[in-house]
Amino acid sequence: MLTSMVNTMGKAREGMYCIPALAAANETALRAVIEAAEEKNSPLIILQMYCDDILGYGKIATELADKASVPVSIILDHGAKYEHAMMAIRAGFTDVMLDKSSEPYEVNCSEIQQVVKVAHAVGVGVEAEFGHVGSGDRYDDAANTVFTRPDEAVRFVSESGCDTLAVSVGTSHGVYKGEPKINFDLLSELHDEVSVPLVIHGGSGTGDDNIRRMCKIGANKLNIAHELYEGSYNAVMAADMTGFHTYGFFDVVKQGYKDIALRMFDITGAAGHAAD
Repeated sequence: MLTSMVNTMGKAREGMYCIPALAAANETALRAVIEAAEEKNSPLIILQMYCDDILGYGKIATELADKASVPVSIILDHGAKYEHAMMAIRAGFTDVMLDKSSEPYEVNCSEIQQVVKVAHAVGVGVEAEFGHVGSGDRYDDAANTVFTRPDEAVRFVSESGCDTLAVSVGTSHGVYKGEPKINFDLLSELHDEVSVPLVIHGGSGTGDDNIRRMCKIGANKLNIAHELYEGSYNAVMAADMTGFHTYGFFDVVKQGYKDIALRMFDITGAAGHAAD
């Protein structure tokens, strides 16, 4: 069933578990993650970066999500500008994200307010990012300028009107370079102080133990992309692709993607929570 992640994340916050937000750029990936969610009896959030044919994608994604036996949300991930969010709403997405985290506070807050005004009018949830999640090896906060500050986050949520907040506590987009260093105390404090569900970007490569701990102390949505693609790649590399076996290529790709998705529902604690 198609539903805003605002609904499912609110329940996750109350139950102290986390919902995997899984990247799915095409129909093969969409079917893989939805099947995994159904097998794990878990709510699911589907991530989609802005693409040229977002209306076409929305038609396929919303139809598949609506037929699912578990709650499924579809969010625009890292929309770069207002127009991207509006296009996602037109495409039937249940939620949108506008990422202005690298901008000054006033710009970030103002632009989220503009999206919120339209999105809330049509029942669409809004995710914002406050504090800037790094990439690769740019995730440390030695200068105390990157991680999310609780007092400022509280103010930002109140003034922007966002429904969920992506926070920076040490995770990194893409592939880690070095050992992940998560500030668990900060995440716990953010959970206690901020009134809306919290989002962790850059979940891939964070490590299962780190993910479990984050999900138990306040993370309610965990974004995963790279690990899913890597799962498909590894499955293809391990399979016999000679001769007529080549015709099974997409089945192998799908299963590799699905295997990672299945694992994420267990690690985050979302398995079994579809009916919450």
